[in-house]
Amino acid sequence: MIRYECDRCGARMTPNDARRYIVKLEIYAAAGHVDLDAEGEDDVAGALSDVVRALATADPDEVEDQTYRSFRFDVCNDCRIALLADPLAR
Repeated sequence: MIRYECDRCGARMTPNDARRYIVKLEIYAAAGHVDLDAEGEDDVAGALSDVVRALATADPDEVEDQTYRSFRFDVCNDCRIALLADPLAR
Protein backbone atom coordinates (compact mmCIF):
# COMPACT_ATOMS: atom_id res chain seq x y z
CA MET A 1 0.00 0.00 0.00
CA ILE A 2 1.37 3.39 -0.97
CA ARG A 3 1.19 6.01 1.75
CA TYR A 4 1.04 9.61 0.68
CA GLU A 5 2.47 12.24 2.93
CA CYS A 6 3.91 15.70 2.40
CA ASP A 7 7.64 15.45 1.76
CA ARG A 8 8.11 18.83 3.43
CA CYS A 9 6.05 18.62 6.64
CA GLY A 10 4.89 14.99 6.83
CA ALA A 11 1.14 15.71 6.67
CA ARG A 12 -0.90 12.64 5.66
CA MET A 13 -2.65 12.77 2.27
CA THR A 14 -4.62 10.40 0.03
CA PRO A 15 -3.86 9.51 -3.62
CA ASN A 16 -6.79 11.58 -4.91
CA ASP A 17 -6.48 14.34 -2.32
CA ALA A 18 -7.38 17.66 -3.95
CA ARG A 19 -4.85 19.30 -1.63
CA ARG A 20 -1.92 17.14 -2.79
CA TYR A 21 0.54 18.80 -5.17
CA ILE A 22 3.59 17.56 -7.04
CA VAL A 23 6.73 19.69 -7.08
CA LYS A 24 9.46 18.94 -9.62
CA LEU A 25 12.94 20.37 -9.30
CA GLU A 26 15.69 20.21 -11.92
CA ILE A 27 19.24 21.30 -11.31
CA TYR A 28 21.66 21.34 -14.22
CA ALA A 29 24.92 22.92 -15.25
CA ALA A 30 24.58 26.28 -16.97
CA ALA A 31 27.26 25.62 -19.55
CA GLY A 32 28.17 28.55 -21.73
CA HIS A 33 29.11 28.60 -25.39
CA VAL A 34 32.35 26.83 -26.26
CA ASP A 35 34.24 28.55 -29.07
CA LEU A 36 36.14 26.00 -31.12
CA ASP A 37 38.25 28.07 -33.45
CA ALA A 38 40.81 26.66 -35.89
CA GLU A 39 43.77 28.33 -34.13
CA GLY A 40 43.15 26.54 -30.84
CA GLU A 41 42.36 23.14 -32.33
CA ASP A 42 45.30 21.42 -30.58
CA ASP A 43 44.30 22.94 -27.25
CA VAL A 44 40.71 21.75 -27.69
CA ALA A 45 41.81 18.19 -28.42
CA GLY A 46 44.06 18.23 -25.36
CA ALA A 47 41.29 19.65 -23.19
CA LEU A 48 38.85 16.98 -24.37
CA SER A 49 41.42 14.27 -23.66
CA ASP A 50 41.83 15.64 -20.13
CA VAL A 51 38.06 15.56 -19.61
CA VAL A 52 37.80 11.97 -20.89
CA ARG A 53 40.65 10.87 -18.59
CA ALA A 54 39.04 12.57 -15.60
CA LEU A 55 35.66 10.98 -16.34
CA ALA A 56 37.21 7.53 -16.61
CA THR A 57 38.19 7.60 -12.93
CA ALA A 58 35.41 9.85 -11.58
CA ASP A 59 32.59 8.73 -9.31
CA PRO A 60 29.48 8.51 -11.58
CA ASP A 61 27.21 9.93 -8.86
CA GLU A 62 29.49 12.95 -8.42
CA VAL A 63 29.56 13.55 -12.18
CA GLU A 64 25.77 13.39 -12.27
CA ASP A 65 25.49 15.79 -9.33
CA GLN A 66 27.67 18.28 -11.21
CA THR A 67 25.73 18.06 -14.48
CA TYR A 68 22.04 17.16 -13.93
CA ARG A 69 19.69 16.09 -11.14
CA SER A 70 15.93 16.00 -10.93
CA PHE A 71 13.66 15.56 -7.94
CA ARG A 72 9.93 14.98 -7.41
CA PHE A 73 8.11 15.80 -4.19
CA ASP A 74 4.52 15.47 -2.95
CA VAL A 75 3.47 18.48 -0.89
CA CYS A 76 0.32 19.51 0.94
CA ASN A 77 -1.52 22.75 0.22
CA ASP A 78 0.09 24.62 3.13
CA CYS A 79 3.57 23.68 1.93
CA ARG A 80 2.64 24.57 -1.67
CA ILE A 81 1.71 28.05 -0.48
CA ALA A 82 4.96 28.37 1.49
CA LEU A 83 7.05 27.19 -1.48
CA LEU A 84 5.37 29.63 -3.84
CA ALA A 85 5.97 32.49 -1.40
CA ASP A 86 9.64 31.66 -0.84
CA PRO A 87 10.93 28.87 -3.14
CA LEU A 88 14.55 29.21 -1.97
CA ALA A 89 13.65 29.40 1.75
CA ARG A 90 15.56 32.61 2.39
